[in-house]
Amino acid sequence: MEVLRICLYTLAIKVVVGDVCVSMRVTHYGNCCSECPPGTGMVSECGAENTKCQPCQDGVTFSDSADLSSCLACARCPPGVPQLARCTTTQDTQCDCGMGFFLWRDGNSTAGRCAPCSVCERGEGVTRMCGPLGNTECEPCLLGTFSEVRSASQACQPCTRCKDDEVEIRACQPNSDTLCMERELNIMSRPAGSEGPFPRWPADTMKESGTASGSEAPELTPQDQGGNNILLYVSVLAAVVLGLLIYVAYKCWRSFQQKKALGKARAGELNNGAEGEKLHSDSGVFLDSHSQQDGQPSKGSKRDSKQDTRLYINLPPHRQEEVEQLLEEGSGRCWRQLGGALGYEQERLDVFGRGEAPVRTLLTDWSQQDGSTLGLLCSALARIERHDVAKALTAPAQGVSVV
Repeated sequence: MEVLRICLYTLAIKVVVGDVCVSMRVTHYGNCCSECPPGTGMVSECGAENTKCQPCQDGVTFSDSADLSSCLACARCPPGVPQLARCTTTQDTQCDCGMGFFLWRDGNSTAGRCAPCSVCERGEGVTRMCGPLGNTECEPCLLGTFSEVRSASQACQPCTRCKDDEVEIRACQPNSDTLCMERELNIMSRPAGSEGPFPRWPADTMKESGTASGSEAPELTPQDQGGNNILLYVSVLAAVVLGLLIYVAYKCWRSFQQKKALGKARAGELNNGAEGEKLHSDSGVFLDSHSQQDGQPSKGSKRDSKQDTRLYINLPPHRQEEVEQLLEEGSGRCWRQLGGALGYEQERLDVFGRGEAPVRTLLTDWSQQDGSTLGLLCSALARIERHDVAKALTAPAQGVSVV
């Protein structure tokens, strides 16, 4: 009991004085557990004795921060990606993944791959840009700073302070700057001697009626002008809200029209398939809709590749593999020509070429974009004179079942 009392008394003194334990862990006797410095890793946890550390092996393991963890294994660059710096005891391997990518590792695995950089959201600032040292690091904007955009390079900006002749409409927030407006706009005042369509103030009425003879007409007080400014602010806010509602309604209407057109196209395909089954119902052999289109190039059975609105990402996996194999069997730069026809820049294609399957990487990345239809892909294949791939892309699936 005496030992426990001494330990508690010592810990209380440290808290009062301000000696805060960085590792947030203490030994059984109340002493702060030491952290392993960069270049070393923990071999035994803190308990009855203090933390025990040992140096990392150069080129094999590393530790780039002071903590209570073991040394991590050095990463290996993906195939085809050049190495910028070798692994040391205090720094992991650095690989040239290209602009907008970094070396990603799954836990303590040594096999890494190039992954897209993250973006800091609104209300967050960049503390470390994405590059060979790792992914983008973000932190919430502190008091007095803000960030209104999603960015991978911009830090939190200092808040704006309103001038002496301005009034603060909205205080600075982590995701928006201070909103200021002039204190006196004088929008409702009328120039002297003018008779335009301006509002008639009570003072003007008193002047004309003569009720205030022998005395000066009262002027507008700052309180009256402040009320007019409030009305103006409310009007501007109402106009902004109305514009947002109109924009949202327009986007909903466009989405509805696109879904309606897609539904009609799918209904047409189902009707064509039903007609094919009806024509062969008496022969004992049933063909699916794609077989019907392949066997009879009549009205409604031949698909125009330029107006094919089907998405490439919805193709069956075996059809995608067939297209990729045909592009790989062609000339070595065939997939680069296709990437150029689809609008990719040469630097982006060079990044794809460093991987093991550049054709699959190109088509997978393109299929994630809006409007990645088969018609658009067939047009690009036609421009590079790969009609064989376009034919295989739009060929109907073979499926015959005998009853």
